[in-house]
Amino acid sequence: ISINGLAEVKHVVLVLSGKGGVGKSTITTELALALIHAGKKVGILDVDLCGPSIPRMLCVKKTEVHQCDAGWVPVYADPKQQLAIMSIGFLLEDSNEAVIWRGPKKTALIGQFVSDVAWGELDVLLVDTPPGTSDEHLSVLENLRKHRVDGAVLVTTPQAVSTGDVRREITFCKKTALKILGIVENMSGFVCPHCSVSIEHIHFNIFSKGGGEELAKLTGSVFLGSVPLDPHLTATLEEGQDFLQAFPESSTYTAISQIVNTLLSSLDA
Repeated sequence: ISINGLAEVKHVVLVLSGKGGVGKSTITTELALALIHAGKKVGILDVDLCGPSIPRMLCVKKTEVHQCDAGWVPVYADPKQQLAIMSIGFLLEDSNEAVIWRGPKKTALIGQFVSDVAWGELDVLLVDTPPGTSDEHLSVLENLRKHRVDGAVLVTTPQAVSTGDVRREITFCKKTALKILGIVENMSGFVCPHCSVSIEHIHFNIFSKGGGEELAKLTGSVFLGSVPLDPHLTATLEEGQDFLQAFPESSTYTAISQIVNTLLSSLDA
């Protein structure tokens, strides 16, 4: 493993959201799993220091982090070691413990996460950031730029209040010269699992519709696609299972796969 933890990482992608509760960590997890299904080796760096949910979603929350000569060894979510994870959740003695830290301590940990994790060879490193545009985001960018950042995927929900927050996120990206790889509209319609066995693709637009696509047009960003609210997706995340493996026939699977294909085309361009 290289002494520089990011030396063998081909692509670094930040996942951002203007507000909490839009499913940013869900999208990060599903993008990672879809990339693995596409034959890629993937890492997730969870820098949502106050709400680290990635370990739970991937069923690795009670795992100890070990050290080697090159730094912290990431936790692997699968036997083939295709999905590597680093999160503050692994460093807390109690998963219910609140992280009440001032800015400098958070910044120092983010610096360690970026420089001291021995990722080895990765095709894509996804960075799950906290909501908003805070010191943590600037710290992540400053530290990652020493290596290289390909850009950011912005996550929104269809309603105006969420897309308004993403507008601020777009401004943040422009001010920091961070390339926007695209916008994902999450919770875009609801997939009813009981309407009919044969037409599971019926969608109900609970939160209105099309805000993410409209925002992409207005800002000249790529619209990566929409992911519906799917009870099966929620259940698999709660249980730490791979939704894409369990429900390959679903419209949600198709949506996530298309988003990843578009993202990979953009990264390889």
